[in-house]
Amino acid sequence: MAKKSDKLSACDNQYRLDKWLWAARFYKTRAIAKQMIEGGKVFYNGQRTKSAKIVAIGDKVRIRQGFDEKEVIIEALADRRKDATFAQTLYQETEESLNRREATAQARKQGLLLSPGTETKPDKKQRRQIRQFKERI
Repeated sequence: MAKKSDKLSACDNQYRLDKWLWAARFYKTRAIAKQMIEGGKVFYNGQRTKSAKIVAIGDKVRIRQGFDEKEVIIEALADRRKDATFAQTLYQETEESLNRREATAQARKQGLLLSPGTETKPDKKQRRQIRQFKERI
């Protein structure tokens, strides 16, 4: 029969994905991290996963937060939430992720991500089609 201390030593360096995301300060609480994982906002090694997934050093995590999508590589493991400087040592964001985020931020500032049809009002035919569509529902 295994002792309780043996179980703890065997699981020392194994951390759940939701706990790691919380410790790395991507989300404010573990509950929010779990919701984001279950909602498909977090991909582990290119696949959707569960919040209890055990993370390993060198694995890729893609995180969508609002307009931004970050792709990070896990460099260290932690299960405790500390200050932001410590949290930044847990991961390294990839170069292409940084470039993509900068490009989308620039496009947002210039207003290029807005749909082109928002500047003009619908004409009579389009208004009729909108009304017919709404009445069908």
